[in-house]
Amino acid sequence: MKISTKGRYGLTIMIALAKNYGNQPLPLKSIANEYDLSEHYLEQLIAPLRNAGLVKSVRGAKGGYLLTREPRLITSADIIKTLEGPIRPVEEMDDEEPSKRELWKRIRDAVKDVLEQTTLQDLIEYHDTNYQEENMFYI
Repeated sequence: MKISTKGRYGLTIMIALAKNYGNQPLPLKSIANEYDLSEHYLEQLIAPLRNAGLVKSVRGAKGGYLLTREPRLITSADIIKTLEGPIRPVEEMDDEEPSKRELWKRIRDAVKDVLEQTTLQDLIEYHDTNYQEENMFYI
């Protein structure tokens, strides 16, 4: 399964809103500037997220977007399914060998499980433990 820019940028929007959770509404312009993304493209992505009930908009001078639920209650699957559609690694074919169909099903289920078990809270709390920069010594 390949996640398109819709899914990737949608996840970026949602992570930014999760980091801002409990504060004033966050304008898309701020997200676009922070992540060097097209504000126009983000506007196209926010509509399906709003329609799915994941975000709400606030109008006015201090307007912007807010999550509708706590970050721990929104999964990556909620976001990816909203923007990308059903999770499936390949198009199913009726004449495919049963063993291959089973493989595709197992791959789909594994990806689905990871997405469903990873919340926005997990993503904003993530720390790269493999990153060694802080332990590097320079001479």
